[in-house]
Formats: sequence, structure tokens, C-alpha cells
Amino acid sequence: MDPSAREPLVRKTSSSYRTFPKSADKRLDKEYLRSLHNKPLYLAVFAAVLGNFSFGFALVYPSPVIPALEGHPDPALRLDQHTASWFGSVFTLGAAVGGLSAMLLNDRLGRKLSIMFSALPSAVGYALMASAQGIGMLLLGRVLTGYAGGVTSASIPVYISEISHPGVRGMLGACPQMMAVLGSLVLYALGLVLNWRWLAVAGEVPVLAMIVLLCFMPNSPRFLLSQGKDEAALGSLCWLRGKDTHYAQEYEQIKDSVRKQSRRVSCAEIKDPFTYKPILIAVGMRFLQQLSGVTCVLVYLQSIFKKTSVILQPEYDAALVGLVRLFSVAIAAVSMDKAGRKILLFVSAGVMLASNLTMGLYIHFVPASQNGTIANKTLVSSANLPAEPTNYITLIPLLATMFFIMGYAMGWGPITWLLMSEILPLKARGVASGLCVVVSWLTAFTLTQFFLRVVEAFGLEVPFLFFAVICAGNILFTGCCVPETKGRSLEQIEAFFRTGRRSFMR
Repeated sequence: MDPSAREPLVRKTSSSYRTFPKSADKRLDKEYLRSLHNKPLYLAVFAAVLGNFSFGFALVYPSPVIPALEGHPDPALRLDQHTASWFGSVFTLGAAVGGLSAMLLNDRLGRKLSIMFSALPSAVGYALMASAQGIGMLLLGRVLTGYAGGVTSASIPVYISEISHPGVRGMLGACPQMMAVLGSLVLYALGLVLNWRWLAVAGEVPVLAMIVLLCFMPNSPRFLLSQGKDEAALGSLCWLRGKDTHYAQEYEQIKDSVRKQSRRVSCAEIKDPFTYKPILIAVGMRFLQQLSGVTCVLVYLQSIFKKTSVILQPEYDAALVGLVRLFSVAIAAVSMDKAGRKILLFVSAGVMLASNLTMGLYIHFVPASQNGTIANKTLVSSANLPAEPTNYITLIPLLATMFFIMGYAMGWGPITWLLMSEILPLKARGVASGLCVVVSWLTAFTLTQFFLRVVEAFGLEVPFLFFAVICAGNILFTGCCVPETKGRSLEQIEAFFRTGRRSFMR
């Protein structure tokens, strides 16, 4: 390496841990960020987030399929309330197992190979659902696609955060959620023209595209350095940043950070606030995100709309909500590096709180004769109820759901995944990200499994009022526990948790 290039590099490396960085170093950071070539980075991110597209597609697969299979002529494929509940929830159980296995895969195979590995169970799962001859094949297909989703949920955000630079990490960190939303929207749209078997066939396309593209993408420089592959890490960073940039400066900074950390986190180190505080924050965010009810709403979206007799046909309402969700995530991606993470989390939780409260109060107070809920007791059986006259007051649940999804997609959807990958210490990132996914999807499984039963026993308003209480808790959690990471390198974020000195985050 040219000695002249190494001198400013050392100065920058030491300044990243200085309490008050010099203005010259700040100018150097800005000049370096402006010089970077982002096209290779964007290509690598796109290849990875195709896994999130497949995940979003598979997650909401039951939304059009459950109504279609409720009246299926073949008894072996016909869904009743019990089997519909399992069909909707078993995906999240598979995702929890996938997150658990990602703890090992992320550290053994690396982030990129873990994402590629997820393609196998995903492809097999879609094939089983496309050719299903009974409920068992459908459930197994859901478990396998859920397992793949759990692996990608734990691996893709970490991969993106480790290959990105602070100038675009917020925007790119929102891409996994954006692609998951796009996958859901495509599923809703295809559900208007394809039957449930061909929907499963369509799910194979992004899986195959992902594995082909990732073959040509580099591994994470931080992971390669943690494995002692210095030359490969330097080559990876060169490809991601551009040959004619001063990427060697960033390389030395990353190398210095990796060198200061052990290969694996020990049980004794878990007691260190530097380790357990960011893990607790990340796990808490994933737990509260799912308790807000988003997975239940997405999985049973068409059934909920049938129950509240919204003004359009349920499948069109679902597609409309998917479009709003995509638009909202795009807003979050653009504003995340400008407005900051915390302000978007506050706005997101406030909008979700108002939406869930509106939905719950509407269902509780509007008479069944007006909202068409017909005794307000069951979702699944409502598929065979006679059509009710359209009432414009039924725009309220549609708008409430749209605002709920909008609020979620602007903050608590993408930012929880981004912050998970930003604040977790490198030595525990693989294991801790898997733990976050396990907690997230076990919570989602519990909610989706009992959602229909709670509705049957107490009515649809009860879960929505519960979700509103959780969203109020999200606001308090954000204010008390979540740090602002906008524009900070991963090394600066780690230094903040290591020392507790907020000057590192300024």
C-alpha cells in the first residue's frame, strides 16, 4: 500500500475513537463518502434482498389462499377454522427455527452463504405447496418457506449493514423491508389473476434469481476479517467502494475494530453492558414490533376485510393496502438518513396507536347491521355469508388498516431490522441477530395461532385494542432505550455502547 495513503488512514482510525473528532477528519469523511462508487454496492444489496422479496411473498400467501380453500371441493384440501389457523401461523414457527439456525450459519458460513443456503428450503417449500394433495403438504411447505424466511431475516440486514457505508446505510437498511413489502404486494396482485397453486409456482422465481446473482457478489469485509482473510476482505471492500477511491482507509478502520474484539462472545462477556445492552434493545424492538399485530393483520387481511364488509372486495382492499405499505417504506428509506431513526419510530408508533384504537372502537360501537360483521364472532365462516348492502361507513376499517400499515412501514417495520444490524456488537452479531429473529417469530406464531380463537371468543375488537396498548408501549420504549444511529459508522456505535459517552454519537 502507498505510504502516503496510509498516513491519513491512521489519523482517521484513531479519531473514530476520539471523544471530539477534529473538523479535518470530518471533512475527510465527507470527501471520502462523495468519492465512492455505489453501483456495485447497490447491486450486491439487490441480490441479497431478493430473499426478502420471497419472504414477503410467502408470509402473506395465506391471505388469498385461505378464502379459496375454505370452500374447496376436495375434503383433503378444505380448510376449517382449526386448519386455517395453523396454515396462517406455522410459517412463523418455521421462521423461528430458521432464526435459531442462523445463529450458527452466520458465523460458520458467513452472511452471504447463509442467504444462499436459504434458497433450498424455500424452493422445496413452494414446490410442495404448488403440488399439494392434502393439508399436510401445505403445512410442510409453509414451514419450509418460513424456515428460509427466518434465515434471511437474520442474515440479510447484517450483510447489508456490513457492506454499506454510513452515507447510505439508512437507505439500504430499509431495502429488506421494502422488498418484503413489494413481495407481499406482488402476491396480492397475482392473487387477483392466479389460483393458489400458480401463486406458489410464481414464488420460485425470486428464489432462483437470488441464488444466481449472489454467486457473483462479495462476502462481508467484516466477516472475512473476523475469519483472518485479510486479502479477501480488502478485495471485497475494493469491489464495493471502487478501485480509485481511498477504500484502504476504511479497511484499516474496520480491521482495527475487528482486531479489538474476540472471535466469539463468551458467557462472561454477556454480563458486559457493551454486549447485553444492545442485545436487549434489539430483542425488545423485535418483540414489541410483533406484539403490535402486524403479522396477524397481514396474514388474515382478506378475512378481516370480509368481516368488516369494507366497501371494495376484500382481495382489492388487500392489494390497495399492499400498495400503501410499499409507498410508506419508500418514504422511510428516503428520510431515514435525513430525519433520523428515532423520530420515525415515534411517528410510526403514534400512527399505529391511533389506527388500532380507531379499528377497535369502530368494531365495538358500530352496530353489526351497519358494519356487516354479523354477530362479530368468526372470521373463517364469514366467507359463506350472504352479501350485505354497501355502507360508506365501512371506509373506516379500510382507512384505519391503511394507516396502520403506513405507520408500521414508515418506522417499526424497516428500522427495527436496521437498528438490529447497526447496534449489535460484531463479536455477537451472528448469534444475537438469530436470537432477535427467534424471539420475533415465536411472538408472531403465538399471536397468529391465537388470533382467530380470540376473535371467536371475544370479538374482533379485542385484539385491535390490545395492539393499541402495545403501540403506546412502543413510544415509551423508543424514548427510553433506543439510541440515534443516523450517520454513524458501526465502529462509532460500538464505541458508544463500550464507553457510554454520548460524544461518540455526535
